[in-house]
Amino acid sequence: MTRNALVTGSQSQLARCLRMAGAPPGWRAAYLARGEMDITDAAQVHSVLSAAAPDCVINTAAYTAVDRAETEADEARRVNAGGVANLARWCGENGARLIHVSTDFVFDGRAASPYRHDDAPAPLGEYGRGKLAGEHELDKLPAGQGVIVRASWLYSEFGRNFVRTMLGLMAERDELAVVNDQTGCPTSAHSLAALIWRMLLSPEKSGLYHWRDGGVMNWYEFALEIQKWGQAAGVLQKMIPIRPITSAEYPTSATRPAYSVMDRARAMEDFGMPERDWRSELIRVIGAIAEQGGPQ
Repeated sequence: MTRNALVTGSQSQLARCLRMAGAPPGWRAAYLARGEMDITDAAQVHSVLSAAAPDCVINTAAYTAVDRAETEADEARRVNAGGVANLARWCGENGARLIHVSTDFVFDGRAASPYRHDDAPAPLGEYGRGKLAGEHELDKLPAGQGVIVRASWLYSEFGRNFVRTMLGLMAERDELAVVNDQTGCPTSAHSLAALIWRMLLSPEKSGLYHWRDGGVMNWYEFALEIQKWGQAAGVLQKMIPIRPITSAEYPTSATRPAYSVMDRARAMEDFGMPERDWRSELIRVIGAIAEQGGPQ
């Protein structure tokens, strides 16, 4: 019997990677944009989900404007917590599984070793606080129905992300300055999509997971890799100087965690995920951007 998954936020880079990979055997997936189901509208969520009757809801819809969230805290929380509450309420009442995507921004970045799934969160800004509140909504689900996967530094050939932004700036400018005191793990949305599809095939697994690709680096180091492989793929016609700077030299409205490396061991073990080589993932995405004619 074929089972049904419903993916929210169909225009997100993760949803587009999920669609590209295709649902696993025994599953079919439907994708809904905000105009088809606004997760902040409780009545609409109930109506649409009741009509679709999915066995699993995969929530990729989110408010992701980290800096703007500092002045739009209510809106950010309305989506990242209130919207999740609406999904969780329907799933709890109808016996459906809910897979929800969260973020490394729930941590304060003061750790000296990779964050485990059971480490205490301490978000620094409104975006992280809203995402953490959304996580708590899954705690209200019956045991075994909720799965949270926190991901970090997500990128792909789709939408707005660091890789596409850097390639665009590198093509336009004669030099760049990139912060070198924030350390994390670039993660391809394709590898996160692969994990989520495996989660569908393991309904006995639930709870909190961390996911990332293998590389640990700062934004400046990541920018150097983007430029190297961007030129190799023909996206960039020239190499430009990239200067490392501190976060203090590049102030933003929201404070970023200085260290947001997460321990992915539990996800790899529970779902049999193979080791993902971060460099191969980056090369794959930049190749796709090249095929699109560049990041614009």
